[in-house]
Amino acid sequence: MAVKIDKDLCNACGACVDACAFDALVVEEFAVCNEEECTECEACIDECPTEAISL
Repeated sequence: MAVKIDKDLCNACGACVDACAFDALVVEEFAVCNEEECTECEACIDECPTEAISL
């Protein structure tokens, strides 16, 4: 399992990418999570200013 990203709320700011210690996130048109790399540590959730990320 991995975090879920609401593409309608994501503004592609990159805060989640900077917060992820496992390089599981990239920003394209919106943030995208690599499910194989995600450890569900929730660091990205805490940093997302638009609350676009959840478990």
